[in-house]
Amino acid sequence: MATAADADEADAGDGDVDGEKAASSRDRRETETTARTEEDRYTRKKVALITGCSSGIGRETARAFLEKDWLVVATAPAGERLDDLAEAGCETMALDVTDPDGVASVVEETVEVGGAIDCLVNNAGYAKLGPLEDVPTRDLHRQFDVNVYGPHRLTRAAVPHMRAQGDGRIVNVSSIFGRVAFAGTGPYSGSKFALEAMSDSLRAELEEFGLEVVLVEPGPVGTGFADRAEQELPEKRTPEYDSLYGIYDDAQLIGGSGPLASEPEDVARAIVEAATCSEPPARYPVGPVAEYGSYARFLPDRIRDALYGLLRKFV
Repeated sequence: MATAADADEADAGDGDVDGEKAASSRDRRETETTARTEEDRYTRKKVALITGCSSGIGRETARAFLEKDWLVVATAPAGERLDDLAEAGCETMALDVTDPDGVASVVEETVEVGGAIDCLVNNAGYAKLGPLEDVPTRDLHRQFDVNVYGPHRLTRAAVPHMRAQGDGRIVNVSSIFGRVAFAGTGPYSGSKFALEAMSDSLRAELEEFGLEVVLVEPGPVGTGFADRAEQELPEKRTPEYDSLYGIYDDAQLIGGSGPLASEPEDVARAIVEAATCSEPPARYPVGPVAEYGSYARFLPDRIRDALYGLLRKFV
């Protein structure tokens, strides 16, 4: 797994010879992509590169793009099964979004296979829950490495190709917890707040090149995501937080089978809409919790905190 030190080392070289080589390589890739895109513009299928496709939202998103007759490159970490998507017609590749070399390789291979990247869907992610006092810093870093640095790595690798094409769209799968945060969601909300801020900045930066950046913000979703979130609760628990753990042990506020949960297909439809509509909004909330929960950020802090206290009493 890449560390913050790795990232610092990689960035430190941008100003020297390595930086010059990287710039030259990027220029060459942009020129090649431009030529290939002009040649294939009217004959090739549109290409979507999607992360986190082994289950849930990612898998359904890959299927939804296939139904729209896109060439779909579906990725997941090595060892996670993508056989069903390969049989359905997807190109499948192993990808750990925390591996910079792996990210660069998959993006280049996608361009080789499809001739371009028309849409990048940054879907890979997981939820680290628990009171911040109980969450080790290494676990917080791992949360950001997947949920924040992963999309950043893919964006850096894909944007030169999109800019050369003069067209392209990045869809970042966020969460309602990227708009509001509650007790016990600090690590996950922190990563999604960061992704939201980066997406807003990126959208303004890429506008002049004709590129779009869109956020999709689901509420609870009926996937295996909740099981992973439950596994990610701290093993060593401070007894004083027992009531908080009582709320999050079942992870229903993040994902699950509750009455307000959306289905993965609902999120997949929103992602495809975000990728294909002519003038996408900056954000697509998905499900009633996301649609109405985002208004909670407009409440005074004391009222929002009081609502959490009320929820804790009921639980």
